[in-house]
Amino acid sequence: MLHGIDVSSYQETFDTDGVDFVFIKSTEGSSYVNPHLAAQVKRARDAGCVVGFYHFLWPGKVAEQARFFLARTPERAGDLFAVDWEQTGDGIRASNADKDAFLHELKRLRPDHRALLYCGRSFWLDVDRTSYAGDGLWIADYVEPGRPRIEADWRLHQYTDHPLDKNVAAFASPAELRDWAGG
Repeated sequence: MLHGIDVSSYQETFDTDGVDFVFIKSTEGSSYVNPHLAAQVKRARDAGCVVGFYHFLWPGKVAEQARFFLARTPERAGDLFAVDWEQTGDGIRASNADKDAFLHELKRLRPDHRALLYCGRSFWLDVDRTSYAGDGLWIADYVEPGRPRIEADWRLHQYTDHPLDKNVAAFASPAELRDWAGG
């Protein structure tokens, strides 16, 4: 298992010791851009980590959100993309159709990048009706690392949010993850 973290604007800086990959929140909806994105990307790249970017999905205007995400994400070949599908601070959520359409639009616009679905265990079990996760499922379930309580295949497992979001990836080595990310 590989070890990684995911960060948003709340983690302006972070430690990369022992970290193989870093996912960074890039955008949300069609107007928010992480103000620390450039510095966070530099920190992850300087540490030699595999870099991923995620977009927090809001309901509606999915194609617009995908274009907004890609226009503001400092991507490189081999970077990973993810859509963060969960309830918003306003208590609403994007639909299954929105989630699927966003992933399909990412793949249409950037066919050489892997696109993953990030969601919590309860969303996967109780909200998801299509089981579509793009190129892989990134599941949040706060249990023993690498043992999420789901039957579906997964690529990444977020197992805690304390003191920050920590993850494991189902790859034997950073080289294997890089090869997979390269498509």
